[in-house]
Amino acid sequence: MGFQIKSGVIPKAQKVILYGVEGIGKTTFASQFPNPLFIDTEDSSLYLNVKRFDKPTSWTMLLQEVDFVKQTRPCRTLIIDTMDWGEDLAKKHLMAQNHWQAIDSTGYGTRYVALADEIGKLLNSLSEVIELGINVVITAHAWLRKKEEPDEMGAYDRYELKLEKKTAPLVKEWADMVLFANYKTTIITDDKTNSKKATGGQRVMYTTHRPSWDAKNRLGLQDELPFDYSQIAQAFEAATNIQTQQVTQTAETQDIPLPSVPEETPEDQGDPVLETAPAPEYKENIPAVIPQDVADLMKINQVTVEEVMQIIYQGGFMPKDTPIGNIPTDLWGYLATNWDKALGLLNSKIRK
Repeated sequence: MGFQIKSGVIPKAQKVILYGVEGIGKTTFASQFPNPLFIDTEDSSLYLNVKRFDKPTSWTMLLQEVDFVKQTRPCRTLIIDTMDWGEDLAKKHLMAQNHWQAIDSTGYGTRYVALADEIGKLLNSLSEVIELGINVVITAHAWLRKKEEPDEMGAYDRYELKLEKKTAPLVKEWADMVLFANYKTTIITDDKTNSKKATGGQRVMYTTHRPSWDAKNRLGLQDELPFDYSQIAQAFEAATNIQTQQVTQTAETQDIPLPSVPEETPEDQGDPVLETAPAPEYKENIPAVIPQDVADLMKINQVTVEEVMQIIYQGGFMPKDTPIGNIPTDLWGYLATNWDKALGLLNSKIRK
């Protein structure tokens, strides 16, 4: 048999989870990865001079933005900021799709399983981004949870990803690197009075697992480092030294029209990215009666108001003479959560 045996380190794009306490600077840190492009779910990057998609207003929109990156490769690092807000979009998607009032443990946790399945779909899609040589950085908030141990350790506080219990393990296991950022407090003892005082507040990141937090890395990083990208830059670049193939792709080769992406800033020049056609300008005025999540999907996919009404009529959801103002809210929610089916109807029966 003609098997090949290779040796040595093989560079590859990295899957990074960056989580930490509120306000420590996760977004700024993420913006320093090579040629980043943000999917900003909570407007955290607005004060930074970075490339970003429009803020996703639905789970479907977020998935379409990831698909756009796979189709066009417009960056070296894709950043989802933050995962916990992205998880909220997935929850709203499932609630609208299944007419649930909440994501809870009803039915022996079947709703949490459905949520984990949606997050799994996103992670699978992001793995395909990795296969193209594009790094993926996912940021998340941290929260303290009480950890119960059956042995002599008893209970103690532990920092974890601010995600549901079935979601967090999926995200951690998916990643090559998990970095935890926190403020390090130093306790100073006064020799005269024997009193103790907390001081410092230095921002640090932890790169390896401890009972009080999750962290890991495969780059041989020190256990604790100042919270600054320069501390990992050399090791990260060495691990991801990939020559990305450049292929020109235009809107005609896409299944969906291209979302708009801001032009590259001068410091991005020289990074290997693909040339993409500009998104067609959406000129139609969408009535305020159409919810924002549906309106955003219409803009991305160049769907007119008349076409979305034809989807409703020809799909048999409402009589043909129904005014747009009389379309029920739950029907708009159904369209948003089943947007792929709506596009299928549009392209097969309406856009002939």
